[in-house]
Amino acid sequence: MKISANSNIKPPRIALLDVLRGFSMIAMTVFHFSWDLEFFGYAPTGMTSQFGWKLFARCIAASFLMIAGFSFILAHAERMRWGVFRKRFAMVAGAAVLISIATYLTTPERFVFFGILHQIALGSLIAVLFVRLPAVALITLGVIVIALPQVWRHDLFLHPSLWWVGLAPFDPPSNDYVPVFPWTGFMLIGMGFGRLALQLGLTARLANLDITRRQPGRVLNFLGQNSLIYYLVHQPLMMGTLFVLTQIVPPATPDRAAEFIPACVSNCVVEREKIFCERFCSCVREGLEQKGIFKEVLDGKRDVTNDLVILDTTTICTANAAEE
Repeated sequence: MKISANSNIKPPRIALLDVLRGFSMIAMTVFHFSWDLEFFGYAPTGMTSQFGWKLFARCIAASFLMIAGFSFILAHAERMRWGVFRKRFAMVAGAAVLISIATYLTTPERFVFFGILHQIALGSLIAVLFVRLPAVALITLGVIVIALPQVWRHDLFLHPSLWWVGLAPFDPPSNDYVPVFPWTGFMLIGMGFGRLALQLGLTARLANLDITRRQPGRVLNFLGQNSLIYYLVHQPLMMGTLFVLTQIVPPATPDRAAEFIPACVSNCVVEREKIFCERFCSCVREGLEQKGIFKEVLDGKRDVTNDLVILDTTTICTANAAEE
């Protein structure tokens, strides 16, 4: 039976997708809590910028988007259910705006202007254009979208109005940056897997899987079904709790000299490769120490943006790090 264009008939819900989404929410919470510990001084500076943590965060984002793509195909398998689509889009887009406002008020220098919710919202609009493509075409297109920024970027996309595209030579500063390229590719691949599941008749089998009989499955299923609400409230709760903790058990005063290089590398890797940043930051520290101004820099007595001695040191170190 064909579903009419305006039909909002709800397809069977697949508990496995909700459980997988719930598992991703738990993984996301682990990463965010680790980031919060670093933010409040309970963990070393730059900890979550290290390769393992960055890979962990990217795997979480990829899983969210693939599940979103898979679910999109199942929800609109016959024809677009525009009523459901508009409601879902408004909720996700509205939540994305709230995230941008909240992060701008707390960390304006690295606020979330295009994070995971922004990507899911825009990705949903993009998905409408490709929802009728066959599985192979969707997966192939997804791979191309993921691969493009690995092989081609352009200075044109350095303008802030185009940062959401993801094709600038380096990523802009943000605590959660999930641009169209490469991340929409994961949603397209998820759509391809959803289309493949429909073609192979697997969706009925998946819908019949009973994986919520035990408590862990029920908890993950609940999180998956309420993922948007959970996403919005979990960070304020964790950060609020840690803030209260800082008033009771303040974190140890950091050794600013010891943390100079990790902090420098953490800021540098936004634009350059890690190996370059490690060479550059070590060179800068050594240069400032030789000039006898390292402690002044740590104490904030030197303007790092305009001090000619500091600028001369960073220029030399940039050249040296690039040559090694």
